[in-house]
Amino acid sequence: MERLRDHLLETGYTVDGVRERLGDVAATALAREELVPALRATAGDDPLGALIRLWWLGVPVEAARLPAAVLEQALESGLVSAEGDELRAGVHLQPWESDGYVVSDRKVRPGDPALRPDHVVGAGGASANLAQLVTRRPAGRALDLGTGCGVQVVSLAGRAGHVTATDVNPRAIELARLSWRLSGISGVDARVGSLFEPVEDERYDLVVANPPFVISPGGTLTYRETGAAGDAFCRDLVRRTPRHLSPGGQAHFLASWLHVEGEDWRDRVGGWLRDGGCDAWVVERDVQDPAEYVELWLRDAARQGTPDYAERYDRWLAWFEEHKVEAIGFGWISMRNSGTLDPVVRVERLTHRVTLPVGDYVDGVLDAISAAHRAGDLSAARLRTAEGLLDERVGLPGAEDPMRIVLRQTAGLLRTREVGTVEAALAGVCDGELALGPLLNVIAELVGDGAAPQAEAIRPLIAEGYFVL
Repeated sequence: MERLRDHLLETGYTVDGVRERLGDVAATALAREELVPALRATAGDDPLGALIRLWWLGVPVEAARLPAAVLEQALESGLVSAEGDELRAGVHLQPWESDGYVVSDRKVRPGDPALRPDHVVGAGGASANLAQLVTRRPAGRALDLGTGCGVQVVSLAGRAGHVTATDVNPRAIELARLSWRLSGISGVDARVGSLFEPVEDERYDLVVANPPFVISPGGTLTYRETGAAGDAFCRDLVRRTPRHLSPGGQAHFLASWLHVEGEDWRDRVGGWLRDGGCDAWVVERDVQDPAEYVELWLRDAARQGTPDYAERYDRWLAWFEEHKVEAIGFGWISMRNSGTLDPVVRVERLTHRVTLPVGDYVDGVLDAISAAHRAGDLSAARLRTAEGLLDERVGLPGAEDPMRIVLRQTAGLLRTREVGTVEAALAGVCDGELALGPLLNVIAELVGDGAAPQAEAIRPLIAEGYFVL
């Protein structure tokens, strides 16, 4: 595959090369499943246009437009088939980050035949979200659970000494191997099986998973559904992970969970994690009502306009109603094997924009959650204000005191929190030199705000990264 990879790179069939060639209009139209602008943008006899048409847009091209040696490798690997003088791609071959490539089935479009049960989905928004979340810390042994098209292995290249990849779908492993070969990655230990069955007695420094998290009644598409009841698959994944993490090892997942009538979703998801011995951070990034959720995933399978669309829609909604589901949440779960009998679990909703990649600072987030929980007497603790913190004040013109003071993070999770005058003053002087208790007393006297707040009141601000122990 070396000649084919070299040709892809030399021709400019890369993330930047395709984006530049298509332009904003065609790229935006493709997101709406409209091909005409992209076909116009790739008209001509140049090699890059031919590759985009063949493997990105899925239209036939003349065989003569590929060099003979490259064509031979493409035919031998099954990436294309020849029909007379034309070539057709049976798969989607897309460029990925760091000169990587991902091979998958083509995304189904309205009017296409129904998805095959062993469909292998390509790399998209969810794949990118997970890749952005994973810690950048080097790992000796890494596990990509449910590898699919192999995209997370491509993203991990150079950061893990040994990578194991599993999937319940044998065809996914087959296409993932092509992804890795085209990306110049070797030595991946690929195994077929569900969840942790192929690695039952093994431990890893890093586990990543973009699992089949779609919640549906009796789903049959293995790339997104398992047939498990409700959110039980994500629950079981989380509960089984700790026994496969080395001391200090981390796991990062995407997941979905139910919002059930009469139950706080935070208690539901937090309960998955509290007995595992791992510190954990759960973030809900999106919430959808049942109808919105069903429509999204029926569109994903191109069921709009099919004779059974209304029947499927109704059956799915009836299942949600039967189980008293009010909404469906989606987000990420990060875990770290801290080896403690008192794990720290933080569950929160963050739907605003955050700094990417989260993997650049996820270790610091886990450190802060752990430190805030495990620190003893905070009055003796020495803190420093986190870098890049802003103090924003809102008040009437000419007023002596502000009506509202907000601390705003300009990096990382970009949180905001309304605080009192003492906490705001603390952020202005906290440099790690003085203990927190005496410092709070001095500040309270200077600002004339009455009794100083207890040092314990600062603990949430440590957990959320406003102050660092």
